[in-house]
Amino acid sequence: MDLEKRPQQTHPEPRPAGLRASDADRDRIADILREALAEGRLTAEEHGERIDGVYRAKTMGELEPLVSDLPAAGGAAYAAVAPEPAPSRPSDGVVPPVADENLVAVFSSSVRKGRWRVGRRTHVYAIFGNVEIDLSEAIFEQRQVVIKAVSVFGNVEVRVPENISLRGNGTGVLGNFEVETLDSAERDAPVVFVDGFAILGNIEAKPKRGKLVRDLHKHLRKHLGH
Repeated sequence: MDLEKRPQQTHPEPRPAGLRASDADRDRIADILREALAEGRLTAEEHGERIDGVYRAKTMGELEPLVSDLPAAGGAAYAAVAPEPAPSRPSDGVVPPVADENLVAVFSSSVRKGRWRVGRRTHVYAIFGNVEIDLSEAIFEQRQVVIKAVSVFGNVEVRVPENISLRGNGTGVLGNFEVETLDSAERDAPVVFVDGFAILGNIEAKPKRGKLVRDLHKHLRKHLGH
């Protein structure tokens, strides 16, 4: 009787040692070390020394030796993991219908940028005016953010950091509605949804090149209870 052939199990290829480590990579290694401490595989002193090494590491090659003697490592702990694509629409019940913040420009301009906390929903109205929203240095406390924009003879510009995801759904009537779709390489990264319509106006959303939220996962863990 022929034995049933079992499909060969494949493992993700490890990242090149010289590849720059992300915050998500450091968090994965820190989780392995935390588990090893709880299981008694590492002493408190060893754990502290290795954790210091995690947050000093700049490349995957510097992270690898910190977990190479632990069972959860085996190359898979720091292997490249393809994140699931961001959803096209917000999850039901996650983002409220009422805005946390309103930005209005009527024959004027309004700017939101720098170090600020992003609400779950922001409403934007540009009527013969200009609104600029720069999220490149913002603090994200939730994973889904909606920006609802209305432009009438006006202009709305949204800029996001490169390590989040960006989605859009809108219409331009004798105007322009343009959202540059962006997929983050980091698991569980926030998603910004830009919705709305432009009448004889412009709504544009795209990443700000070279800008990253460097403490992205720290803020999400803090405010989501992880």
